[in-house]
Amino acid sequence: MDHPARTPEELARLFHAGAAQFVLGVAGLEQLPAADRPECAFIGRSNVGKSSLLNALFGNSTLARVSNTPGRTQQLNFFNFQDGTAYIVDVPGYGYAKAPEREVRQWQGVLKNYLLGRVNLRRAFLLIDARHGIKANDLEMMEMLDTAAVAYQIVLTKADKISAATLEKVLAETQARIKKHAAAAPEVLVTSSEKSAGIENLRAAVAQIL
Repeated sequence: MDHPARTPEELARLFHAGAAQFVLGVAGLEQLPAADRPECAFIGRSNVGKSSLLNALFGNSTLARVSNTPGRTQQLNFFNFQDGTAYIVDVPGYGYAKAPEREVRQWQGVLKNYLLGRVNLRRAFLLIDARHGIKANDLEMMEMLDTAAVAYQIVLTKADKISAATLEKVLAETQARIKKHAAAAPEVLVTSSEKSAGIENLRAAVAQIL
């Protein structure tokens, strides 16, 4: 069933500062909460700006921890959304982590098994740094999501850090590449946490899913 488009004001009310609250940090799959409500996950390479984007999404600068150290997030962080009717999941960054190799492998295993087995996962939002475009480890993640039949949508971050011409080129290249991936949504979202650009579109996408 299609829902009418929400206005920016309605979206802002839906994603107010108290709309998402941290409830659980999951270090192992045995700690996962019951799959009894829809959830969406935010995934991306380390230092892609995931925490900043989540904070901008909810207008709450303290919701997700922001760090200049890649790989700082070391667990699946679950946030209750809209009085517990859904979950927002902040997933550990991949590609680099300032941690021992054994711990890195452990987190990679947790991430893979979470994606493969979470039946209530409605969509993954895959964050790509607009300055760099899709990298090899992003392609690996896309292929994993394709294999697991997990619907995902590309979100370009830090769009304000490059020129409009360069952004247009990166966007076109990204749109061309996702055509080869069955589980990828056709629309690529372009955002800047610092400038609050594209946040309304991201809010609309999350609201439609959840």
